[in-house]
Amino acid sequence: MPEGDTVHRAARRLHAVLAGKEVTWFDVRVPGHATADLRGGTVREVVARGKHLLHRIDPPGAGPSGADPAGSGAVTLHSHLRMEGEWHVQRRGERWRKPAFKARAVVCVADAGGEWEAVGFDLAMVEVLAMRDEARVVGHLGPDPLGPDWDLAEAARRVGSDPRAIHVALQDQRHVAGFGNEYASELLFLRGVHPERPATQVDAAALLELGARTIRRNVKLRVRVFTGDARRGRERWVYGREHRPCLRCGTPIRRGAAGADPTRERVVYWCPHCQPA
Repeated sequence: MPEGDTVHRAARRLHAVLAGKEVTWFDVRVPGHATADLRGGTVREVVARGKHLLHRIDPPGAGPSGADPAGSGAVTLHSHLRMEGEWHVQRRGERWRKPAFKARAVVCVADAGGEWEAVGFDLAMVEVLAMRDEARVVGHLGPDPLGPDWDLAEAARRVGSDPRAIHVALQDQRHVAGFGNEYASELLFLRGVHPERPATQVDAAALLELGARTIRRNVKLRVRVFTGDARRGRERWVYGREHRPCLRCGTPIRRGAAGADPTRERVVYWCPHCQPA
């Protein structure tokens, strides 16, 4: 499931291949943005903000990448992976690993060795906007533990002042950007916190400090690990382990649901012994 570490890892991979190169083909396959044509521009950078991906592209003739830090004239390809989205990178002409009808955006660049192709499949959100307008799509996000401006105190203030269940508050991207359902379940287990406890009754700073350390470690790994054991089936304490014995105490893991409202409920996993109500 794409969470903040998945998106930041994708941004780093895309940046390594695309940054500083001229766009030779640009194709956005969604209504409202299908006519966008950024051919001839130069990819300035690819960055992540929480679960959002931002391809920043300078127009033709803009000069060296980054020469216009304010972004006037620069364009951003904004995408969100949600549950199933992913970006693939390969040499142009290689067979795509997913059906073409699932592609929502294609960005090709050229270098001395030929052309590279980045294809976004099953993207839940794709749009093209002026770089100066990025605040419209990511300005609401809270501090990102994988970002350069991570602010633990501010994130803790936002989460800790939320009267809702901590499992809900921790996933509110306005409080802290990047944590999803899997991280919420695993971090709460590690802190011994029941998912329905009000966030105002939780040591939010300690929880988020642990979360920051965990996601910073996982962004470097191919497989997300919470237990310290990367063997298949041993990576998680509670997430996806309903009815199986807790790896600490042997109590069967429980599964429930929580959400900001009935239309946004997410699956919750916890150990009733290690995380008492």
